[in-house]
Order: sequence, then C-alpha cells, then structure tokens
Amino acid sequence: MLRGRALSVTSLSGLPRWEVEELPVEELLLFEVAWEVTNKVGGIYTVIQTKAKTTADEWGDNYFLIGPYFEHNMKTQVEQCEPVNDAVRRAVDAMNKHGCQVHFGRWLIEGSPYVVLFDIGFSAWNLDRWKGDLWEACSVGIPYHDREANDMLIFGSLTAWFLKEVTDHADGKHVVAQFHEWQAGIGLILSRARKLPIATIFTTHATLLGRYLCAANIDFYNHLDKFNIDKEAGERQIYHRYCMERASVHCAHVFTTVSEITAIEAEHMLKRKPDVVTPNGLNVKKFSAVHEFQNLHAMYKARIQDFVRGHFYGHLDFDLEKTLFLFIAGRYEFSNKGADIFLESLSRLNFLLRMHKSDVTVVVFFIMPAKTNNFNVETLKGQAVRKQLWDIAHSVKEKFGKKLYDALLRGEIPDMNNILDRDDLTIMKRAIFSTQRQSLPPVTTHNMIDDSTDPILSTIRRIGLFNNRTDRVKVILHPEFLSSTSPLLPMDYEEFVRGCHLGVFPSYYEPWGYTPAECTVMGIPSVTTNLSGFGCFMQEHVADPTAYGIYIVDRRFRSPDDSCNQLTQFLYGFCKQSRRQRIIQRNRTERLSDLLDWRYLGRYYQHARHLTLSRAFPDKFHVELTSPPTTEGFKYPRPSSVPPSPSGSQASSPQSSDVEDEVEDERYDEEKEAERDRLNIKSPFALSHVPRGKKKLHGEYKN
Repeated sequence: MLRGRALSVTSLSGLPRWEVEELPVEELLLFEVAWEVTNKVGGIYTVIQTKAKTTADEWGDNYFLIGPYFEHNMKTQVEQCEPVNDAVRRAVDAMNKHGCQVHFGRWLIEGSPYVVLFDIGFSAWNLDRWKGDLWEACSVGIPYHDREANDMLIFGSLTAWFLKEVTDHADGKHVVAQFHEWQAGIGLILSRARKLPIATIFTTHATLLGRYLCAANIDFYNHLDKFNIDKEAGERQIYHRYCMERASVHCAHVFTTVSEITAIEAEHMLKRKPDVVTPNGLNVKKFSAVHEFQNLHAMYKARIQDFVRGHFYGHLDFDLEKTLFLFIAGRYEFSNKGADIFLESLSRLNFLLRMHKSDVTVVVFFIMPAKTNNFNVETLKGQAVRKQLWDIAHSVKEKFGKKLYDALLRGEIPDMNNILDRDDLTIMKRAIFSTQRQSLPPVTTHNMIDDSTDPILSTIRRIGLFNNRTDRVKVILHPEFLSSTSPLLPMDYEEFVRGCHLGVFPSYYEPWGYTPAECTVMGIPSVTTNLSGFGCFMQEHVADPTAYGIYIVDRRFRSPDDSCNQLTQFLYGFCKQSRRQRIIQRNRTERLSDLLDWRYLGRYYQHARHLTLSRAFPDKFHVELTSPPTTEGFKYPRPSSVPPSPSGSQASSPQSSDVEDEVEDERYDEEKEAERDRLNIKSPFALSHVPRGKKKLHGEYKN
C-alpha cells in the first residue's frame, strides 16, 4: 500500500471530514479535461486558468490539461514542446500516426502547465463510428443537427483514446482524470465502458437543466423535488445532452460540484449526491504596501469620474465627491443574473434618497454585452465636450500662470480684474454655452439593435429612471465588455472594478459567482445572494458578512418583493456610510481574499483525488472517515470595533458627523482586527511533494 504523510481536511458543512494520506505524486499522473482549456467560453476557463499554478506546484511535470485545438488560441497562448513524460509522448505519437492531430505544449499562464490539444475538425470523419460506440456504451444517441454535441462526442472519443494509450505505457503509474462539465463527459463514459485503469472525477459547475429552467422564470428551488426531469429535458430538446451529463455523473468514481446550493440542485437533477464540494478560488496577489489597493481604488475612481463628467455634461449638478459608483456585470441573462430585481430596487432607492433629501448620488453601470450597431453619438459627443473643456481650462491656466509669474518677478501683486483679457472671457463663455443640451443624458452608451424589446431598457422605461436632474440614481447601460482600447471608457474590467464602490450581483441562478469573488480579492464590497455558491460559502465562513462588505440577499426563503426590499435597504445603508466607514469596510473585504485563495481552496480538490484513488484502486490507497465536520476553526468572527455592521450602525443622515468619526477612531484598531482575522483562517497546506524537474523557487509560495 502506498503511504505518505497524513493530511487532515475539513469539508464544507454537510460533508464529512477526512484524514487521508498525502499522495506520492511521483507515482501518479493527473489529467484535467475541459472544453475551456486554452479556449475562453465562460467561468470554467477562469477556474482552470487560476488553479493551474497551485496544481502545477504540487504535481510538477505529472500534471496535464486536455482540451480542444483552435489555431488562434494555439498561436497566442501555447508554446509547443515535446512531451517529457514517456507515456504521454508515446500516446501523442500513436494517435498522430493513426490519423489524428494532437498538439502538445505549455500553456502560457501562471504555472505553465502542459496541455494536450485535439484537433476536432481533423478527426470529424470518425463521427458516425464514434456515435455507434457511444450508443453501445450507454444507449445515448446524438441528433445530427446538434453540432455542439457532435463536437463533444469527437472530443470525448479522442480523450478516451488518448487515456487508453497513456495507461498502456504508464509503467506502473496510476492515472487520475478529472472531467469538467458535460462537454468533457463522453471521455469519462467511454473510459469507464472500456474499463480503463484510471481513477475518474466528474465536476459539474452548473446542471444543464437547472440553467434552462431558471432562464424560464420558474420557481426552481421551491420545486426541485417536483420536476419531471425527462419531460422537462425533452421539451427543451436537450434530452440527449442531459443523458450525457447524467451518465457522466453516475460513471465517475467521485462526483464533485462547486457549491452547496449546486450540490442540492445536482442531487435532484442528476440523481446523485456529490461526494465533495470543491469551491472555486482565485490567484490572490497581496501588495507589499498594505493599503496599495486603496490607492488603486482612488486612482481608477478618478478615471470613472472623468467618464461621468462627459456623459452627464450639461446636467452635472451633483457633487462627484459624494457620488457612489455601483455596477453589475456578466452574461446578459436578465433574470438569472438578477438584473430585474436590481432595477426595481434602484427605483425604490431613488425614492428613498429623494425623500430624505440626500446629497449622495448613485451612478449605476450595467456591463452586460448585447447586440449593438455602434457607439451612441450623444455619448461620444459628451466625451468630446469634456476633453474640449479640459483643453480650454489648461490653455487659460497657462496664460494666467504666465501673467502671474511675470507680475511676481516685478514684485507686484497682479490686478485680478486685468489678468484675464476679453478673449479669455469670450472663450470661457463659449465653452459654457457648448455644455448646454436639450436632451437628458442617455441611459445607454451604444445604439441597441433590439431597443424596443431589450429587457433592461424596457424596465428602465417602466420605472422611469431617465437620468433626470431630480433623480439621485443615474443609470448607464454599457452593452459591451470593457476594454482599455475603447474610445469611450478606456479601462480594463479589473481597473473598472477597483474604481467602483460596490458590485451588485443579486443572481437567482449562480452556481458559484466569480464576479463577487473578484470584487472581494480587490477589496471592493459586493452584493450576492443565498442562491449563489459564493454567498453560501461566505455565510458559512464569516459570522457577519455585511461587516466585511458581503451583502447577502435572501432569494431562497423570501418572496421576490421582500428580496427587493432587502436589497434596497442594503443599498440605502451603503449610501448612508461615511467615507471613513467605507474605507474600514474595504479593508475588511480585502482581508477575506485569503479565503478565496487557491492555496487554501485547493485542498478540496486534493481531497477529491484522494477519494477517487481509494475507490478506483482500493488495494493501493485508502481514506478514513473521522468525526463530523466543524467550521469554527476558520470562521471570521463579527468585528468588535465600530461599525460592527455598517448598515446597522448609521445615523439617520447620509453623512456621519465628526463626533462619530472620533468615536470610530477610538474603537477601531485595524492592526489588531487584521491580526485576529489572520489567526482565524488556517494557513495553506505545504506543498511537500514536488517531482523531479520542478524545483521550488525562492519565495515561490509566498503570498
């Protein structure tokens, strides 16, 4: 029996805690299979890309990623090289000799993992034969018109073929293969049908049917046990895909999913309870200067303010220093992503701010890609006007400065009435006239193709948020992903997030939720829900999530109207915070990033690999169950200092007084609070087994 150093792993709630033996990775080969390896489609790409460094540090040259070949991705992301591992090299050579095109190289991301990429189109001539193989393996047929499913069949068949070649030449090494989502599932089904000696893991990041049902505005979570699964899948013409997904789940030695809420969904939709929950993480990079992220917030906020100056020219009668920037971003799924409830809550927030005569203005950005013709002319004009005014101000400033300088050299105090001549006054008056506009600032930055039927614009018309002067909530729809090359808002997504005050993601269907997680590691507070994996994870690990800038809306046990009211109160409470309270909250939010670091969350993937090896090769590996789980050892406590919960410790006015700030100074000790938080999360596990050829670099595992 293979043995190593004991490793204790505490699971998430509802799942067992395990004590397993650390794996001798030199005697193992690990393959991760996903359609999004080097191929960005959605969130799985982020999971694999960010996790690669931690996994490569642990497994070294025995870790491989398998994905599809696309020429553009290969040229820009992959450095071709020859396989070092003999079994992999033989497998690649054998498949290339038999009419396939298999590419091998290093993916140019952190960790530089090896990738094996299959050319799907080059092997398409085998499609009919491989359809027969799938039918014999699990009696699932694929319609000829479903091109995506046909591509997945080719990909899965090539994966199973490759794994067979590897196991034939593994020289006693055990193979672990993890398959992500139904797109990679056929490789798992065929491998198990052919009885390949591999340990298999299947990970679902969201069930196929769950996503379809939620998009249809069905009360999904309250009827999980009432759906006729086969009927629902058939009506949506995805029955064959559903069968592929379900077969993958039941063929795998270990079934994992990314969150507790998705585990409940999978148990009902796919009829198997997940063995392990493997939360999604990020590569967290700490700045050497403790408050550098606060400086970045101020810098990028100034750039957003510049955009707002142009967009609202002629209507800029609000104080930008008292303006909060909120945003929602992601796929344009109006209900699933919670844009519907967000807009309704903004209408109610606008009423509250106006009723209480607040001097706080809220500018809300919707960053959700939709079909457009081009930039809105009025929006481009606004940025041109802003730039023109900036140039005029600089020109006048230079003339003013020169006259002032000359007067001081002569030992005179200049006459302010004469320091600006008639031409200067004329230029400034013309500049003021140029800022006048007869129309309201646009609610969208682009010309929408389906303007009349667009869900966001239709809702804006219904609730009447047209960016009037009297509105305290302003709305801007940016129906395109952000880019630093944009002539309108030249910022990357990360820069934009750092410049905002709050990310709002009140999703109804969100198996994990990378957008609020990304906000957290950047020190930006966010709104999430108890129907998102991220929200459930934070509820479990943080005693008072709101104090740490994680606002969790209850969308599971409350009516839509009550959830909307709760979101409105969260937003209104955030608007009432003083600047100092927001700074304190951002410090706390950023400290939660340790919880989302792959060096911490990677242990759950490690646990899944231990478990699958013990099931696939029980005579070589074993796992022992221990006592029921407890999370108290790594749960962030409620902060003892002011404000314990920012929305609950406010005065009735939007701005706190100087006296309140002095009280906060007395009670808030950031260093003491930060030290206590550091002690409340267990340090990441040590990566002690590193195969030959993969040396630890000095400082490689430092945060």
